Amino acid sequence: MNKNVNWIYKVFLLSFLLSAVFSSITGLINEDLNPVILIIILIIFISIGIIFDMIGVAVLTSKEATFHAKASKKIKGAKESIFLIKNNTKVSSICNDVVGDVCGIVSGTLGALLIVNICNTFDLNITITTIIVTSIISALTIGFKAVGKIVATKKSDNITFMVGKIFYFLKIRK
Repeated sequence: MNKNVNWIYKVFLLSFLLSAVFSSITGLINEDLNPVILIIILIIFISIGIIFDMIGVAVLTSKEATFHAKASKKIKGAKESIFLIKNNTKVSSICNDVVGDVCGIVSGTLGALLIVNICNTFDLNITITTIIVTSIISALTIGFKAVGKIVATKKSDNITFMVGKIFYFLKIRK
């Protein structure tokens, strides 16, 4: 039980820190920024959420045995992939819940800035603009996460191994 409580504290702290960092970034952006730049930044945050969602699903569905064979051949990233799979619920929680949810919240903030920008620039109705922009953001996020989940389950070992290699090269090991 103590491990679970510690894990909850860690997730809470990580969520807080990521939110603070991402919110600081969006706080530097104002509604007077070029709408194209706002859209690019918004797409980046939506993409980060989708990529991390895919990683979370892939690690949950990967097969550990695949990586033991690679680890026995001393292939770089295999041990890190095993670590990810052995900690798959924590990895999934961080990727899907922490990073994914924070990116979703930041996307909403960026969407609001974009709505204000568009309405000020083109003198449009804020209600209609809000409906259109939030619908597009939701459709992109949900639609591509659905596609990402399909890809992640079919290519789970490849995705997990790619993340394992990144962990290896960044020296993130246990």
